[in-house]
Amino acid sequence: MANITTIMTDLSMLQCARLLQLCSANLPVGGFSFSQGLEQAVERGWVTTSDALENWVAVLLEGSVANADVPLLMQQFRAIGAHDQTLFLDTDDWIAATRESEEILLAEQAMGKALRRLLRNLVNKEDSLAAHWVNQLNAHCFISQFALASHVFGLSLDACLSGYVWTLIDNQVAAGTKLIPLGQTDGQNLLFRLTTKITPCIESAKHVQQDQIGQSMPSLAMASAWHEQQYSRLFRS
Repeated sequence: MANITTIMTDLSMLQCARLLQLCSANLPVGGFSFSQGLEQAVERGWVTTSDALENWVAVLLEGSVANADVPLLMQQFRAIGAHDQTLFLDTDDWIAATRESEEILLAEQAMGKALRRLLRNLVNKEDSLAAHWVNQLNAHCFISQFALASHVFGLSLDACLSGYVWTLIDNQVAAGTKLIPLGQTDGQNLLFRLTTKITPCIESAKHVQQDQIGQSMPSLAMASAWHEQQYSRLFRS
């Protein structure tokens, strides 16, 4: 498994720019609008420090992302490469089934629909398979659209997976910086430490068998469900 430095070295300058664009906080998919249960965790006093936020994200990576998100993203990326529409659409349903609260499911689908709208604009005159699938297939999940975007941008599987995990970490740290709150320097130090977990997360995901894909994060699911009823919120529900 190549690490991030190797991935960036192997990418062409244009591919590198496309990866940065796909992972940018400025990508208009609304990722900054959702806390994935973190806002309620802060409200309840579960996450109140930089160390606690680091542990929250680390558990999310190890218990959920490595066992569900990354294996499913890998499956979507390969389904596109194999021109397997049935597998792609079935996996999109599988992704939705792994979202453990209505809020998390709606966030996944809202971001997916937003990325699909963006991709439709970007690939308007492109004649690639991924471009056709963006326009033709009703895949609503963000993971599915992220796989399509990676093909549209000519990214490798490793770049796709690393970019996805980075995006998740970046969103959680940005949310935590506002909610706890943390200083910008603390946030950057936290990002620096958490990004060392990207390669182990992906390496672990590559050993997850198809019949093992899935996750259960009860505290996260409850925090997200409670967030739907939280009186005062910074993030969408």
